[in-house]
Amino acid sequence: MKKTVTAILAALLATGSAVAEDKVTIEFAYPYSHLFDVTYEKIMPKFKAQHPNIEVKFRATYESYEDGTNTILREAVAGTLPDVTMQGLNRQAILVEKGIAKPLEPYIAKEADFAKDGYHQAMLDLGTFDGKVHGLPFSVSLPVGYYNMDLMKKAGIETADQLPRTWDQVVGACNKLREAGVKNPIFWGWNITGNWFLQALMWSQDKPTIQDSDFTIDTPEGLTALTTMHKIFRGCNMQNLEWKSALASFSAGEVAMMFWSTSALGAVERAKGDFALKTHEFPGIGSGPLGLPAGGNSAMLVSQSTDPKVLDASWKWLKFITSGEGAADVARTTGYMPPNKAANEIILADFYGQNPNE
Repeated sequence: MKKTVTAILAALLATGSAVAEDKVTIEFAYPYSHLFDVTYEKIMPKFKAQHPNIEVKFRATYESYEDGTNTILREAVAGTLPDVTMQGLNRQAILVEKGIAKPLEPYIAKEADFAKDGYHQAMLDLGTFDGKVHGLPFSVSLPVGYYNMDLMKKAGIETADQLPRTWDQVVGACNKLREAGVKNPIFWGWNITGNWFLQALMWSQDKPTIQDSDFTIDTPEGLTALTTMHKIFRGCNMQNLEWKSALASFSAGEVAMMFWSTSALGAVERAKGDFALKTHEFPGIGSGPLGLPAGGNSAMLVSQSTDPKVLDASWKWLKFITSGEGAADVARTTGYMPPNKAANEIILADFYGQNPNE
């Protein structure tokens, strides 16, 4: 009997040891905690339910996309890279060129149902370099206008169809708002990452900021973009606020019009005071915009581990957050659009109808 009990205990200990050994820890880093903390809080329980043996260790968040790329470049030299990193769509190329980001083709090839997870070529192209996928898009955003409709009434604007469609109309609304006692009628996100709003003014005229390897600010469209910025700043007497202060002022009901990324919608809705919020299309120059630049970020595998278990766990995490439910939680918690058909067409089929500001 004693031998039987001993054998059972030995078997249980062996099983427990095997379970402990199967536990895999990976490290993950992402930008903008004020936008994405709530997203990953929502994603994690779902991931853990499917992958209980994988522990995701979150590193300190990057302050911005620029900070994220600089941090990865330093960590590559120091040998302290995370396993998965989130990088701005326009920041992927440098990590590929320096051999830091690993191609995802070997992992994709093993996924029998990869296409069914919602990925389609247009989205994969955003992270494809030299014919190989290095990043899976996580979120896509556009410039947009946020309006405090309670304050906009002071400028005679009460419905969405009365909201400004051009920057001249925005400046006109600023004048009326100041006359009505609104001290800071506007925040226009000049300081957003990547000179994105300058790009928006260029694309509004159907002109990229870089064309045939040349910087195009010295073109007529570039001059129009710069004079439009001057018109907004001076015509609206805009205060020089950094983003978090601007968000706080808008949320407190002090700013009537805020122009920023759709990515901030979740943060705005969680922080705003008791006023009617309306989002509306980004104004154009003379008419509606002819085009707008897409923003967002993607997940990249940068692990320096040679352990197949760590690499496999990293891929599982990377794939989960960019497909299906993981991608859908981006829309549920932010204003980003998930670049995934399964998330948009199936999981979120009713979400956008129920959330008109999205």
